[in-house]
Amino acid sequence: MTDTMLYLITPPDLDLETFPAQLEEALSGGDVASVQLRLKDASEEAITAAAKVIKPICHKNDVAFILNDHPALALKLGADGVHLGQDDMPVKEARALLGPDMIIGATCHDSKHLAMVAGESGADYVAFGAFFPTSTKEVSHKAEPEILTWWVELMELPCVAIGGITVDNAPELIEAGADFIAVCNSVWNHEKGPKAAVAGFNRVIAAK
Repeated sequence: MTDTMLYLITPPDLDLETFPAQLEEALSGGDVASVQLRLKDASEEAITAAAKVIKPICHKNDVAFILNDHPALALKLGADGVHLGQDDMPVKEARALLGPDMIIGATCHDSKHLAMVAGESGADYVAFGAFFPTSTKEVSHKAEPEILTWWVELMELPCVAIGGITVDNAPELIEAGADFIAVCNSVWNHEKGPKAAVAGFNRVIAAK
């Protein structure tokens, strides 16, 4: 099994004056595979402004820049990929729009069926969750670690675990087979700062 990697999600409210330094600090804490810009209710202008600041920081640090929800905007902004929820553009349509090379991820909640459909439609990864209580978004689906194990034993496509993940509960998901663990509040609200949080996650991953 390949090592699990960290998938960072931006805070729901971004201050573009202070966040770039926070992101730089987080990325200095250890390996991060990707950063998802997730601004659910923001205008296209606000998302564009944030992307123009965040994408160069990601690329300077060899980290993929993923945009949440907006395939056409992801293409326009030169993002490395897009993450789609079940209410967004279907994966098949997004793949036709974005071509073969852009990363497409799909939210699959706690559903084996949704994950298999996403994989067949051209997704590059599937995301399961929430595994734990989270304040980042309203959650109506509770996933169990067994779904990760089921997926990695059957499928080649990587899976992401998301929802309320902390340094303390991450080992259970790593053990279950998560290729990536997606984290938000546990990094940006860490009492010792984002660098310490990323370092902590990397230590937990290395220990497994």
